[in-house]
Amino acid sequence: MKILLVHPETSRTRYDFLGIIENECIDLECISAILQSANHFVTIYDFQVENESYKTIFSKDTYDAVYFTGRTMQENFMLEYCAYTKHVRPSCITMIGGLHAQLNYKRLEKDAVDYIFTGYNHFHILEVLEGKNIEEMDSICYKDASGNWIENPKKAFDIKKLPLPDRTYFYEHPNHYQYLELKHAAWVRASFSCPYSCSFCHRNKMNAGTYSTRDIKDVVDEIAQIQTENIYLCDDDFLLDKNRVQTFVQEIKKRNIKKKYICYGRSDFIAKEIDLMEDLRDIGLYYVLVGLEDIRDDKLQKYHKLNTQNNNQRALEICNALGIHMMGMFVLGLDFEKQDFDMIYDWCKKHRLRHVAVSIFTPEMGLSSFKEYEDQLITDNPSHWDYLYLVVKPTKLSVRKYYFYYYKLLIKLFLKAKREGVYDFLDYNYFIQTFIKSLITGKRYKEDD
Repeated sequence: MKILLVHPETSRTRYDFLGIIENECIDLECISAILQSANHFVTIYDFQVENESYKTIFSKDTYDAVYFTGRTMQENFMLEYCAYTKHVRPSCITMIGGLHAQLNYKRLEKDAVDYIFTGYNHFHILEVLEGKNIEEMDSICYKDASGNWIENPKKAFDIKKLPLPDRTYFYEHPNHYQYLELKHAAWVRASFSCPYSCSFCHRNKMNAGTYSTRDIKDVVDEIAQIQTENIYLCDDDFLLDKNRVQTFVQEIKKRNIKKKYICYGRSDFIAKEIDLMEDLRDIGLYYVLVGLEDIRDDKLQKYHKLNTQNNNQRALEICNALGIHMMGMFVLGLDFEKQDFDMIYDWCKKHRLRHVAVSIFTPEMGLSSFKEYEDQLITDNPSHWDYLYLVVKPTKLSVRKYYFYYYKLLIKLFLKAKREGVYDFLDYNYFIQTFIKSLITGKRYKEDD
């Protein structure tokens, strides 16, 4: 069979982060490896790096099946492409998987969609295409003979059973897939899901809520084979188990692997494990992405972060002293007022946090907590679930005022970064002018659809 694997665009505006952050499509590459091992013909198409439209790429061959993967912000595009596929070639099988499908499969149960995969068992895609008994499969939604949707129970999948990704597509695009200045960064996944339960995050619900890990030696085997110097350890939290991290350091040193690494980690781990952080620095840890979330303990408690502002500050001090770049990520609450936006900036300046990311609080679809905000939504467009939009009405400011202070904060952070020589590869003027325009007009940039 001829199968097209697609990662849709995340936005149809000129305001996006392509050329700044582009993530390797590791799931599509794993699926490709599985399908090719069964002698099927596979084409990957990633809108992060390709310029042709879906209509153009779909018309290039007679595909038997198309699989789409994406997050909430890509829902409209995935459904649009399924509809187009069925319109042009009704016999073509349409399938959707990925993060959004795992929690929000009911939103995807449309006539133009044939199958929805709600877990990480990518072997089910092959089994569907080869006509295996779908009633015996877990983590899948499909239609019965009458067109009614059947939702088989979700089941956790052991990450150890997945094959290594086929990185042919990655190597064909050496000028893409990057994290900031780290070019051609390959994704490596050592675990599924997350054992923590932050109230705003849906990651701990992935893989049927089960944390699953690979053997660290196998992870290092994979890294040793990858033909690029930058590795993005894309676990939701790589700095979790001290013994696993120590084993990682030992294996990298033993094999004398010289690469740079990006990973997620919690500040409480960093604050407690300064010696281990130094070891990580020595083997090439370049960026550590840390969810600081807020600078106040009461806010961290509200988010069920199980962490403290003191840990955040201590972790930043350690990273600065070791020369590890911390990307500090904050959640801008719906109850923010002018002074809250100002405090975020002042804290970053005072504690010398050079790399900062701010996200507007966005209730995740599919979580039980989402119901708390349903009657306060000011948009139902899933494309707005990109953490750059207000999707819920603020509690203490008007929408216009909230955006005013939000863009003002972005401008100040970008100017601060420019002064400090951070992100020299960026077109600062473009972003700052875009933010200023949004601040002055009081309007969110042009909507995605």
